[in-house]
Amino acid sequence: MAVSNRRVATLVAGIAVGMFALAYASVPLYRLFCQVTGYGGTTQRAETAPDHAIDRWMTVSFNADVAPDLPWSFRPAERSVWVRVGEPVLIRYVAENLGREAVVGTATFNVTPSKIGAYFTKLECFCFTEQVLKPGEKVEMPVTFFLDPDLAKDRHLDGLGAVTLSYSFFRAKSQEGARTVAAAPGPLGPEVN
Repeated sequence: MAVSNRRVATLVAGIAVGMFALAYASVPLYRLFCQVTGYGGTTQRAETAPDHAIDRWMTVSFNADVAPDLPWSFRPAERSVWVRVGEPVLIRYVAENLGREAVVGTATFNVTPSKIGAYFTKLECFCFTEQVLKPGEKVEMPVTFFLDPDLAKDRHLDGLGAVTLSYSFFRAKSQEGARTVAAAPGPLGPEVN
C-alpha cells in the first residue's frame, strides 16, 4: 500500500513540475512559433538580403503609436514607399522626447495583413533594443527590411498589393538606462533638424 502511495505522490509531483515547466516555457515557445510562422503579423529577422528580386511591387505603409504614459512624439518619416519584392529598403521613424526627463522606451511591432508576416523580414530595426531619449532629444530610428521573394509562391497572397508596418512605443519597465543617460554628459545619438 505504501508503494502505491509513493507512486501516486511521485506521479503528481512529476505532473506539477511538468506543468510549471510548460507554463515557464510557454511565452518563449509562443514567441518562437510566431517568429517562425509569421503568426499574428510577427515579422522575420535576417542578417542578409536575398540575392535576387522579383518583378512584383507592393506598397508598404507605416504606422506609429505611443502609449499614454510615454511623453514622446513618434512618427514615420515617410507615410509609405513603393517596394520591389526582394530588394532591401531603408526607412526611418522619428522620435522626440517631449518630457522633462530621460526616458527608456521599447517598441512592439507587427504587419498587416498578418498573413504577410512570414515574408516581411527586417535586417536592421530600432525595435531590437530599448531606446533612451533625453528631454527634448529628437532622433531618427532606421528600419531596413525586405519582402521575401518566396511570397510569390504563396497563393494566399495573390493579389495582395499593400502592407502596413506598425510600431507602438511603450515606457520600458526598467528606467535604469534613463538614469545612466541623464547622468552622462554630451548628446546621445544623431539629432534631427
